[in-house]
Amino acid sequence: MTDIYNDDESQKMPEPETFKEKILRELKEAKGKQVTEELDLKNPSDDSKTDDLSLLNELKLFDSQNDISEIPTERTEEIIKVDRDDNADSIILSTAPIKERLKDEDNSLSESELSVDTDSIELSASHQTVKEDEALSRRNRKKTNKIANQISLLLGTLILVLLLATAFFGYRYVTSAIEPLDRNSTEFIQVEIPEGSGNKLIGQVLEQSGVIKNGMIFNYYTKFRNYGNFQSGYYNFQKSMSLDEIAQALQAGGTAEPVNPVLGKILVLEGYTIKQISEAVSVNSNSKNKKEKTPYSSEDFLKVVTDEAFIARMKETYPRLLESLPEANAVKYRLEGYLFPATYNYSEDTTMENIVEEMIATMDNNLSPYYDTIASQGLTVNQLLSLSSLVEKEGSTDDDRKNIASVFYNRWNIGMPLQSNIAILYAMDKLGEKTTLSEDASINTEIDSPYNIYRETGLTPGPVDSPSLSAIKATIMPAQTDYLYFVADVTTGQVYYATTFEEHSANVEKYVNSQLQ
Repeated sequence: MTDIYNDDESQKMPEPETFKEKILRELKEAKGKQVTEELDLKNPSDDSKTDDLSLLNELKLFDSQNDISEIPTERTEEIIKVDRDDNADSIILSTAPIKERLKDEDNSLSESELSVDTDSIELSASHQTVKEDEALSRRNRKKTNKIANQISLLLGTLILVLLLATAFFGYRYVTSAIEPLDRNSTEFIQVEIPEGSGNKLIGQVLEQSGVIKNGMIFNYYTKFRNYGNFQSGYYNFQKSMSLDEIAQALQAGGTAEPVNPVLGKILVLEGYTIKQISEAVSVNSNSKNKKEKTPYSSEDFLKVVTDEAFIARMKETYPRLLESLPEANAVKYRLEGYLFPATYNYSEDTTMENIVEEMIATMDNNLSPYYDTIASQGLTVNQLLSLSSLVEKEGSTDDDRKNIASVFYNRWNIGMPLQSNIAILYAMDKLGEKTTLSEDASINTEIDSPYNIYRETGLTPGPVDSPSLSAIKATIMPAQTDYLYFVADVTTGQVYYATTFEEHSANVEKYVNSQLQ
């Protein structure tokens, strides 16, 4: 037995782990927890007490050397309690919250016996605080950036809305400034434009007078539209006038002295008869209301044009125009054809005689350049106007009118009847009324009238309508042709001419009769 025992003793066995080594090892294995150590050796022997005190010192030394406080747990969580088991060569580790202090002062360690690396714990807490501050700073920056972006977006939207609103209302304002200030206004405003005034100054005067909305816009608008050469003088403007109408009036020129404003206009169309003119004088052609009447009536007009005393005064005033005026017993109206077709203004003090005289004066002004030519051709003014009144109705273009005037001259020169349905319609009091093709083709050429130039040779006793300047010029300077006939295509209006009756008959059959079947 002794030998066996000695043999076992002789074998080199690993030395048993000492109590201190075991504590150190188990302390190392207790990672992940923040440690506050409390060692309570229960019922130790005298010898072991000394060892325990030595152990405590070494644990403190271990604590300072191995930095137990670096174990990544919060300081406030747990305390490690180290006990020795009397019945075994081992120790027991237990944990408890740091707030649960042992009440028994004999079983607790002194504060000097606890080893905790508070500096490391504070550093860790400080590091954690820095991280939390950085995270909070990042969140604050994101929040600040988000708010800044929202503010920028809002400001950008507001600026865009303001720009769009400014453009919209600016466009509306400019558009309204170009249009009449008051379309329904009938009030006249007298304005004096000083001599040498430019567009800018005129715009200011018109704005101050209440004629337009904005003088600056007038200035730019008239320059953009190339309006210029505005005349000085007195003008009667209306708020219902557009900038274009005002600019055109300024180009036409004002009056040297203030005059009564124009209340309306009377329109006499080319080719109108005295009967048609009597109806026109009662209509204000300047009004947008087609039914608006002038102060004049048809009866007022007919009374003036048939007044011999008035006609006598006109003959004295316009002798070259009226020296060949037919006698009253030879024509329907002595002044038929002597009233020039145009637009005539009237004001508050304008009489019917004033208007008729202006019509006569306008005809005189248009014929004045041709009086000598007319006389050199062996014609009277009455003959010229009589032929011109037929040319007015028979042709629609300048070239056709010159050719048709040539036809009438050729017939007249050979003693051939002029043969115009226009004259017969006038004799029947139907000229100016709508006539169908069948009515024109079946017209009564046997009517007893001095205007029936199918039966009578030569010209009518007087004009049958008020000819235009185009028809007058065509009659003064006709085309040089041999034509004796003409007929118009009832579909296209094109005029076909012929020198023989056979050619003319073929044209009539082709361009007129075929359309009537």
